[in-house]
Amino acid sequence: MSVRTLILLVFLTGPVFAQGFAGLGASSEGYALPDPETRFQFPADHGAHPEFRIEWWYVTANLKGDDGEDYGLQWTLFRNALAPTGRDEDQAWMAHAAVSAPDGQRHAERLARGGIGQAGVTGDPFRAFIDEWVIEGPSLTDIRIFAQGSDFTYEITAKTNHPVVPQGAGGFSVKSEAGRASHYYSQPFYKVEGAITFPDRTVAVTGQAWLDREWSSAPLTATQTGWDWISLHQNSGEKLMGDRLSDESGDTYTVGTWITPDGQPEPLTPGQLTMTAKETSEVAGRTIPTTWQVELPDKNFESTIAAMYPNSWMETLVPYWEGPVTVEGTHDGIGYLEMSGY
Repeated sequence: MSVRTLILLVFLTGPVFAQGFAGLGASSEGYALPDPETRFQFPADHGAHPEFRIEWWYVTANLKGDDGEDYGLQWTLFRNALAPTGRDEDQAWMAHAAVSAPDGQRHAERLARGGIGQAGVTGDPFRAFIDEWVIEGPSLTDIRIFAQGSDFTYEITAKTNHPVVPQGAGGFSVKSEAGRASHYYSQPFYKVEGAITFPDRTVAVTGQAWLDREWSSAPLTATQTGWDWISLHQNSGEKLMGDRLSDESGDTYTVGTWITPDGQPEPLTPGQLTMTAKETSEVAGRTIPTTWQVELPDKNFESTIAAMYPNSWMETLVPYWEGPVTVEGTHDGIGYLEMSGY
């Protein structure tokens, strides 16, 4: 049996991915649980937390090409513990890279096993990798991001002078009425430059990027089926993260963070932000809400979030929608939308 086949079977039958993203509500017995009293310790917390069951390093970028077109990039590395031992050999890794472009979306997926040097993360200096895909730099404020698939390659640099932004109460992000939670922080202030190479051309790009870091052992309840997540760069300099989690009962649980231009987070109470699907698109045989009305009355925010490229479907081991969006209304800008459970 090949390594790829072995890892594929692990992810298909493992507790996290057996139900798609709904498997994030699986048992956490034997694993560490998020603690609301815990505060981040950097640079250590940029690295892996194998005592927790699940974890990811996730970057999205909104870019403008030298050809005048809009592009989106994604780079994500997932860690899934197979047993609560904390050992490298008991970790499985999965990564996704994608390019959203006017002529279609391209994506690639990598799988790896732990303990053989094929994938991993260190905090100081920062390096997250799987095979040749990598995010690396002397610190998280100055990083290089590289990935490639059969029909794309991208290499960009992302820099910022802002500190990271804790999500939720000091980085303790609650996901449900039952109190399921994760440790979660973001870096939404990257300035980006680099290039995307396609089979027929290379496009120089500049723009903005957003990094998310999250780890837990069972962040969703057993009945939560997925989420609709937004990260918005507003023209005024503010940032907005919103997360609308769906339940098989039809109920939703919505949380988020308003971030000032100087990086100060204002956590939102559950339900303070509303996200309402307005228009759908037929994508990969599914009906996907690709236009949303987002409202945050306390900030006089009432804007329409629309997919730039509605066909941005990730036909990966766990399929989902991921792509860049426009923001128009009381607050204008650009951002990213991720939707799972469809």
